[in-house]
Amino acid sequence: MPSPRRNLEGRPLCASAGGGGSSPGSPAHGGGGGRFEFQALLGSRAPGVDGPSARLRASDSPVPRRGSFPLAGAGPCSQAPPAPPPEEARLDLNPSFAAIALRSLLAIDLWLSKKLGVCAGEGSPWGSARPLMKLLEVSGHGIPWLLGALYGLARSDSWAGREVLMNLLFALLLDLLLVALIKGLVRRRRPAHNQMDMFFAVSVDRYSFPSGHATRAALASRFILKHLVLAIPLRVLVVLWALVLGLSRVMLGRHNVTDVAFGFLLGYMQYSIVDYCWLTPHNAPILFVLWNQQ
Repeated sequence: MPSPRRNLEGRPLCASAGGGGSSPGSPAHGGGGGRFEFQALLGSRAPGVDGPSARLRASDSPVPRRGSFPLAGAGPCSQAPPAPPPEEARLDLNPSFAAIALRSLLAIDLWLSKKLGVCAGEGSPWGSARPLMKLLEVSGHGIPWLLGALYGLARSDSWAGREVLMNLLFALLLDLLLVALIKGLVRRRRPAHNQMDMFFAVSVDRYSFPSGHATRAALASRFILKHLVLAIPLRVLVVLWALVLGLSRVMLGRHNVTDVAFGFLLGYMQYSIVDYCWLTPHNAPILFVLWNQQ
């Protein structure tokens, strides 16, 4: 004969199949014994906590149970999906072709500049050539060129010579202004292996882009080739001086390759500006009159 089910206190939960009595939790009492048994079990597992509250707290748990799936619109307890991050915090996984090309060019520029900086220090592979490179640096500095133009104006006794030297002075001043303006806007630092032992430096000279020596070399060489009658060997020497001066800026570690390349381009364009705004006694008589009075 099967043994009857018993509750937690050891008493039978229901009568045998042949018994006519009914227990308080039987369906005859309208109770639904299975439900009360389940609530009693929940109450015994968590003393002091009733069954309905335990069920609510279990549903409020942020950790989903294994095998359970969240239902859409399950009520106020359901969590909304997280908001997407702002645009500035997102990782650009698909950069444009221009950005990739610019970063690659910058990496190549830094690598090549470091490789060509063979005279950057005394212990460099070509450290013994630093005095010659620094002599080239002085030859392309702005102060000697400005002093030379002013001295030539003071010693010149012809209108043609004064006109050429006046425009050379104008070109040098324009070069200083544009280079200082671009350096102040870009603010690119000089190479890390550079030694700040230049001939003369001002505030903007701690920046690298563009190379003022390269712009001045391109401007001066084009000016000389245009307005001075020179033999072919001398013209070749002028061009070589400009190229070697630009190369020496990278070898000394003063500039990167792109600084010198853009400097050459800027200097070439500066002469076009000077040639377009060429100063003569007719379009700028005040300058020539003032200079003659001095």
